[in-house]
Amino acid sequence: MKVLKFGGTSVANAQNIILVKNIVANSVSDKNIVVVSALGGITDLLLKAADLAAIQNDTYKSFVKEIEDRHLQTIKELIPIASQSRILSKVKSELNTLETLLEGAFLIGEITPKLSDKIVSYGELLSSYIIGEFFLGEGLDVVHKDSRELIKTKVINGKTAVDFASTNALCQDFISKVPQKFIIMAGFIASAENGDSTTLGRGGSDYTAAIVAAAINAELLEIWTDVSGMYTANPKLVKQAKAIPHISYEEAMELSHFGAKVLYPPTIQPVLSKGISIQIKNTFDPDNPGTIITKNKNEKGKTVRGITHVENIALLSLEGAGMVGIPGISKRFFEVLFQSNISVVLITQASSEHSICVGISADDVGEAEQAVNAAFEYEMSSGKINPVVVEKDLAIIALVGDNMKSHQGLSGKMFSTLGKNNVNIRAIAQGASERNISAVINKDDVKKALNALHEEFFEENIKQLNLFVMGVGNVGGKFLNQIYKQKKYLKDNLKLNPRVIGISNSRTMIFDEDGISLKNWDSLLATGEKADKSKFFETVNKLNYRNSIFVDNTASDEVSNTYGSYLRNSISVVTCNKIACSSNYSNYLELKELAREYNAPFLFETNVGAGLPIIDTLKHLIASGDKVQKIQAVLSGSLNFVFNNFNDKTTFYDVVKQAQEEGYTEPDPKIDLSGIDVMRKILILARESGNQLEIEDIQNNSFLPQESLDTTNNDDFFDSLKKHESSFQTLYQKAVGNDSKLKYVAQFEDGKASVGLQQIPKGHDFYNLEGSDNIVLFYTERYPNQPMIIKGAGAGAEVTASGIFADIIRIGNF
Repeated sequence: MKVLKFGGTSVANAQNIILVKNIVANSVSDKNIVVVSALGGITDLLLKAADLAAIQNDTYKSFVKEIEDRHLQTIKELIPIASQSRILSKVKSELNTLETLLEGAFLIGEITPKLSDKIVSYGELLSSYIIGEFFLGEGLDVVHKDSRELIKTKVINGKTAVDFASTNALCQDFISKVPQKFIIMAGFIASAENGDSTTLGRGGSDYTAAIVAAAINAELLEIWTDVSGMYTANPKLVKQAKAIPHISYEEAMELSHFGAKVLYPPTIQPVLSKGISIQIKNTFDPDNPGTIITKNKNEKGKTVRGITHVENIALLSLEGAGMVGIPGISKRFFEVLFQSNISVVLITQASSEHSICVGISADDVGEAEQAVNAAFEYEMSSGKINPVVVEKDLAIIALVGDNMKSHQGLSGKMFSTLGKNNVNIRAIAQGASERNISAVINKDDVKKALNALHEEFFEENIKQLNLFVMGVGNVGGKFLNQIYKQKKYLKDNLKLNPRVIGISNSRTMIFDEDGISLKNWDSLLATGEKADKSKFFETVNKLNYRNSIFVDNTASDEVSNTYGSYLRNSISVVTCNKIACSSNYSNYLELKELAREYNAPFLFETNVGAGLPIIDTLKHLIASGDKVQKIQAVLSGSLNFVFNNFNDKTTFYDVVKQAQEEGYTEPDPKIDLSGIDVMRKILILARESGNQLEIEDIQNNSFLPQESLDTTNNDDFFDSLKKHESSFQTLYQKAVGNDSKLKYVAQFEDGKASVGLQQIPKGHDFYNLEGSDNIVLFYTERYPNQPMIIKGAGAGAEVTASGIFADIIRIGNF
């Protein structure tokens, strides 16, 4: 014998009920008890109608009309016209009785628990009758049985509970004698000893099925729903969640208690002692094996079997010096909550006995606060205990697994993962069974926490990086292309999965929570909404993804001013924009401190040397205890390109124009040629060496005529270069005369920095520097005579993009 239970989504409409019929008809068991819920959404409509009637709001009638329409439409779609009359008449009669009950509640202006049970029971009564008649019409060997005749309840300690002795006897007697292969029953509903309708609570259809399965010693209980089993996490919040093929009763109870909605927690109790297996299956994918729930057979399996959560939680804390060493405080505290019928879902108490903290439903917090304050009024008035503290907008997140017991490091791994993603933990609880580790967190962090933990425990350590890219011109476009080409390599070899969630240029911006297609990002961006830097940040912050990284490929002062906002919200920043790190020292220092405080890396390797590992190397030198004595460098790829190509056969104007067109200079080439860009770079290196320096402290020996420096736009600037060609030729001829080459050199020594054009003689490390290459000489305590040299391409969109890419990978490997 087998029991099959179909939930509200499985019987939501005629189309779904046909799927249910096909599943039932294909059962090979000799006898099948089919338990059905109300049509999807009907129970909620009944409750709303009852609540409105109780406050004498006659709009309850519109809900009654909707309930009637749903059932009548289902009959018309399922039952042949010739057979509809009798069934419609029966259903309309039941609906008339329902309307009479609601009218009674409306007239007296209240609704009793007894009346509420009677009203709500109509959902299952009507659905089971209609489905039974449909099965009969389809030729199935079926009988419909009113569940109230089999499931009996009694009142224990003021609460309705199943009378198992009576229920088991009635189920065994009826089912053993009925000849039909299929028995249709309504879930959720039962009856008291006097025959009054009672209910088994929300989710009670699962419970009905389990009660019957245990009573008749069924071989299997099948729970048919709209998902293919129990998942490692809520698949609506965690896209990578996977169905769990096999799970123990205890694990399933923990997961269902902590929010896994495919199973109602008490369901497992009746079948657990009988050792009856439960299988969770998908009505809309019946061939999927789903999840089988049995005794623990996971001895050598995964430690963590699932991650789940409960929303709408509040913390209630009672503390005070007067609690220490005083017997009975905890008893009084929990007794107050019990008497107020408030369920406690989490408990934590300091070993000092100075405080007790419990998690309860946020819906109960007002009543709980009032009751506890009243119970301890004397202690509070005398200052021995503080007034109860309430924290709202919280949720509980939990790791579940039988094999978590005595497995070292799980708690640390869990809390470390949450901490890295700046998920603040308000309370922690772990039972002695060690089957569950629970933490209370902000409800806005639930999705991020679930995904971060799922990634840590279930995704083979593949780390998802969520990128938000601002600036997709020359460098930004190359960067996105590199991400696109290397995505598979990163996943296979580095266990990193970068997704670009947001892109913005100066005109438009787009977001896609599942990741923007990098194959055609440019066409997608062209149709995006109007660009707005503030809205871009707000969207990034609201999405609240784990491992979020803001990537700035602009040269904008305005964009650089937003870094602090990102870092304060634990969003890492990667940038090739030099403005922030060369701004006021206090701002530079604040950004570094924010990165440490909020565990959000702030990386800017491309600020100096594009893709060369200059800053990273310097950081390692300093971290290992070395001290910088002197830095000499050619740090402008654009200026090196210019002076490597400028001679007496070219004009300075032509070479600078070529450098701009090939992407070696900033959009405004005066930034490079004036020395400002190099000043920023040597300033950043000096600061990263541990020196406090402002850009005004750097001596700039500019080679440009004052007229060129005074220009305000590119056209005027280039005109000035043409006008002063002779002065540039003079610089060149002097260098040739001294058998030297012109190089724009930055230097830092003894706390002082300078930049300027120099004649470099043969034999110097800078002399043979070709193209747009950069070179840095680090003279340190460990390298006093022969410096550490870093040399290579220091400009160009491709290498700059690769430097940004490298910073992204660094964050992925943190």
